[in-house]
Amino acid sequence: MRLRFLGTRGNIDARSWLHRLHASLGVAYRGRWVMIDCGADWRDRLAALRPRAIVITHAHPDHAAGLSAGAPCPVYATEETWAALRRWPIEHRVVIRPREPIRIRGLTFEAFPVVHSIRAPAVGYRITGGLAAIFYVPDLVSIPDVRAALGGVRLYVGDGASLVRPVIRWRDGVPFGHSPIRTQLRWCAEAGVPRAIFSHCGTGIVTAEPSEVEDRVRSMGRELGVEASVAYDGLELGVRGARRRRARPGSAGRRPCVGSERTAGSARKGR
Repeated sequence: MRLRFLGTRGNIDARSWLHRLHASLGVAYRGRWVMIDCGADWRDRLAALRPRAIVITHAHPDHAAGLSAGAPCPVYATEETWAALRRWPIEHRVVIRPREPIRIRGLTFEAFPVVHSIRAPAVGYRITGGLAAIFYVPDLVSIPDVRAALGGVRLYVGDGASLVRPVIRWRDGVPFGHSPIRTQLRWCAEAGVPRAIFSHCGTGIVTAEPSEVEDRVRSMGRELGVEASVAYDGLELGVRGARRRRARPGSAGRRPCVGSERTAGSARKGR
């Protein structure tokens, strides 16, 4: 499975050369790929991008407004998201039902409801290609069924709205907003997820010195035993899953890993 971070900016006014476009991820497997989220920045870029399938996490403008004039391919979303987008001229609509895996261009998507917004209910996606599994959730306060969502996942792609301070408000006893990177890293450590990378970056990341942010995120990850970094527009990663190997006598076998062509840290320090 291969990932390309098409955009990594959250719903903020600030932009930088690393975080210019609304958060969106391209996931490819065996020569076919799927676009996840299509915010307002992508409306005039879809023709050039030519996606064959688009999957939406929720109906906020920075995740779905790129579809306001229609889509060149099938679009997949939950019933709650389709209700919010009902007036948009999207011809091929496919409903994704939470906890019911669906095959999309060779990849298996399983939607997990997450706490994030009252008006635009959101999901995160557990995405499997071959033996590799990732979890993509660019906006959230919490994952109610976190064990099922993250069990066996090799890479967590999470919400970069805040480094350490929760951005959470309450209405009628219901939380909404964003949990910080530190909290999400704790979930990864508890679930045994070896690596986490953060997109949907907030002002604190977008306007800060990139190398300082990267060092801070890596340090928080090391404290919990998780390899952590911040994504940037154009970053590509390869994800490999656990391989079933017959161990030779006296051999511990090879540990599966998440490989990358260029890490966020090397790109930030070298550009």
